[in-house]
Amino acid sequence: MTWFILVSLLLIGLVLVLTEILFVPGTTLVGLLGLIVTLGGIYYAFIKFDNNLAWIIVGAALLLNFSALVYGFRSGVWNKFALKEAITSRSFDDRLAGLEIGMEGKAISDIKPIGKAEFGERIYEVKSDSGFIMVGTKVFIARLEDNKIIIKS
Repeated sequence: MTWFILVSLLLIGLVLVLTEILFVPGTTLVGLLGLIVTLGGIYYAFIKFDNNLAWIIVGAALLLNFSALVYGFRSGVWNKFALKEAITSRSFDDRLAGLEIGMEGKAISDIKPIGKAEFGERIYEVKSDSGFIMVGTKVFIARLEDNKIIIKS
């Protein structure tokens, strides 16, 4: 029964440390819990066995933990969990299509400093460069930057 408890503590500690590295990296809570359980197993070995055997168990536990980590890094297990593609799409990429600086439109809501304006047949969310603009006022596009339409009256 003593060996079962010792092996269980050491294996649970190892599994928790590997779980920290593989599934929840950066949280340190699971890894710290795994380290505490492993240290508990080592402490249990020193209580139940003589010092020579306890030091052999410490060496075996360290060897097992480090070999599992090295194997995990070299085997490519980590690559299964890594993101391999970058998201390159953007939202509203064609939002400013057909608009030009100096284009005339009409404010269809109060713009204080953000509101709605109509250019051509479409309605856009705009930002005023000249403060408050009343509904119905003629507006002009001053700048087009970062999917934003900056207007002036």
